[in-house]
Amino acid sequence: MKYKIPLSVLVLVHTADLQVLLLERADRPGFWQSVTGSQDEGETLLQAAQRELAEETGIVADAAALTDWQRENRYEIYAHWRNRYAPGVTHNTEHVFSLMLPAVQDIVLAPREHLDYQWLPWREAADRVFSWSNAEVIRELPQRMRQCT
Repeated sequence: MKYKIPLSVLVLVHTADLQVLLLERADRPGFWQSVTGSQDEGETLLQAAQRELAEETGIVADAAALTDWQRENRYEIYAHWRNRYAPGVTHNTEHVFSLMLPAVQDIVLAPREHLDYQWLPWREAADRVFSWSNAEVIRELPQRMRQCT
C-alpha cells in the first residue's frame, strides 16, 4: 500500500465579493470543505495545489493565479483517516493557498471524492466547514482581501 504524505494543501476558492466554494465529501456526506489534498511524492506544494484544484473542481489555474498564504496548520489526523498514512503518523501539516475567481462558476466534481458543491457568503461557509483550520482560513479572508487592495 502506498501511504499518503502527511503534507497537504488547502485551496480556498473565492470571488472578490467573498463567495466561497465548498465541496461535500463523498466519504463523509454532510462534511463540507474547501479544496484539499495531500502532496504527492516529487511535487512542490504549489504543484499539489494546482493538481488538487483541477482534480476536484475542473478549474485549471496557472501558478501565478494562486496565492500562497505562507501559512501552515498542523493538526491531528482524524482516526478514521489514519489508515491512509504510514503506521505511527498521527499529524498532518496543511499549507494554505487561495484562488480568486471573477465570479461564481459551475465546477466539475470528482465523483469519487465529492457529492456536491455550493458557493456561500464567507461567514456561512466558515460555519459550514467541518475543519477548524478551514474555518479559520475562511474567517481570515476578508482581512486578506483588504490587505491586497
